[in-house]
Amino acid sequence: MLSELFRLRRTYKNINRISQIVNVFIKHGFGQIIEMLNLSRLIPFRKRIKLMAEGELIETTVAERLRRAFAELGPSFIKLAQILSSRPDLITEKYASEFEKLQDEVPPFDFSEVKRIIETDLKAPLEDIFASIDIPSVAAASVSQVHNAVLIDGTKVVVKVQRPRIKEIIETDISIMRFLSNLMVKYLPDADVFNPLGIVEEFSKTIRKELSFTDEVRNIARFAANFRYSRAIKIPVTYDKYTSDRVIVMERIEGIRMSDSDAMDKAELDKHDIAAKLVNAYFKMILDDGFFHADPHPGNLFVLEDGRVAIVDFGMVGWITPDVMESIAAILLALINKDFGSMIDQFIALGMVTEEVDLDRFKHDFMADMMELLLPLYDSALAEINFAQYLDTITRLSIKHKLKIPSSMLLIDKCMLIIDNIVRDLDPKFNFITHATPYTSTLLRKKYGPKRVIDKLQRNFTEIADSVIDTPKKMRVLLRRLINNEFTTKISIVGIERLIRDIDRSTNRLSFSIVIASIIMSSSILTVSGVGARVFDIPAIGTLGFVIAFFLGIWLIISILRSGRL
Repeated sequence: MLSELFRLRRTYKNINRISQIVNVFIKHGFGQIIEMLNLSRLIPFRKRIKLMAEGELIETTVAERLRRAFAELGPSFIKLAQILSSRPDLITEKYASEFEKLQDEVPPFDFSEVKRIIETDLKAPLEDIFASIDIPSVAAASVSQVHNAVLIDGTKVVVKVQRPRIKEIIETDISIMRFLSNLMVKYLPDADVFNPLGIVEEFSKTIRKELSFTDEVRNIARFAANFRYSRAIKIPVTYDKYTSDRVIVMERIEGIRMSDSDAMDKAELDKHDIAAKLVNAYFKMILDDGFFHADPHPGNLFVLEDGRVAIVDFGMVGWITPDVMESIAAILLALINKDFGSMIDQFIALGMVTEEVDLDRFKHDFMADMMELLLPLYDSALAEINFAQYLDTITRLSIKHKLKIPSSMLLIDKCMLIIDNIVRDLDPKFNFITHATPYTSTLLRKKYGPKRVIDKLQRNFTEIADSVIDTPKKMRVLLRRLINNEFTTKISIVGIERLIRDIDRSTNRLSFSIVIASIIMSSSILTVSGVGARVFDIPAIGTLGFVIAFFLGIWLIISILRSGRL
């Protein structure tokens, strides 16, 4: 009860923001959904009509209108769309592709706020820290913005500053998203298929990590350690003295953007070598370190004068467990060898196939789809194999067959597609497979090495021993409950809550209809009998009853039409 009261208090506290969200969704053509969620009462009827008239709904898809609505709603919803673009298993490929178009469309905040945040967090005047700092920002995103600066000792740096009140804004929007998700599950048919509550929780977890600059500095330190012996990759140095939870000061990277192929040609850089360094770095992250940079768009990748690849912005990273790393390596080798059976076994080992699935039928159907879609791609020579296309095809098949794909694998898929586009722009003949093979082979040798096998045997033996020891105790508890009639079985019928809700709604409408019919009959009797005062020679009470019945009938019809069920 207390938690419900607290939730309601927060909801009313954020009523202005909820009203704004409702306004935007109505404007972009989602008025019917707002009606079904019972939120239309927040907006006056005349304003709803005006918003609907202003919306540009002609020749636009639902996905496109939703993307525009998210862009208008600001940082939280923009970041939500960006995260969802990597989860086609949750929102379908159509929406994921549309959300990929949504970048950080947020204007920079005023430099006076930048100065205030830096001085507050670093506890020193700006002039005591920097010899100079550029007022115009070089980049502005939904969570932060970046300024070029020079330290007192002459070191060129960039300063990343978090937006003022962004944590409060994000927390407010997360609470509203949870509130809206609960309404969707309650009132929208089949909304739980998209798992809106799960989407909000994943967004909450991801955005909170990105809001912690302390975590980002730790990420940078980890990447720096992983690439400390590399002559191909550059990770910027951070200055801990000038770092807080809202401010990061790091080494300024001055190089050519990875997407600027013409500038590389002018600098006479070897683009094939650059592509190889970038791909090797990502295979090392994914198949060796188990920790990878998850936002590899061209604005975060630079080429230095000496040919090294520099990576920046470590707010979004991914982790991979050793078991998943081994499975990815096995899937890659199965892909090269056309061993689709082993690939399916790896999907099962990863827990991607749920218990409800008929394994024999799944293997047959999935194998048939893979042979139909993948075999034509093998017509090319090995050197011409498009690795990213294969990976994306497998991901699409997994979504089609409703496999439970680990979020880390979907994030890897998205990263590799971006890397593939960058690399093919640099060198159209570049071959991913030849660069992946050494990492997969090394990983699989580790998997089947003596030490790893002994560790697995020891772990499995320990689990079996624990089960043998615990089984008699569990059997005694079960028998005691059976003897004492304390054994209960819990049955959960899928969709029963919605059925009860629909029956309750139908019953209310039927009762409402009977009341209207009763008013009409009573009014008819009063009119025929001529009892009571008369207006224009018509019994007033009977006329009033007809008027009331008319408006109640219109109200009933409108409510049925709004629900979308005649």
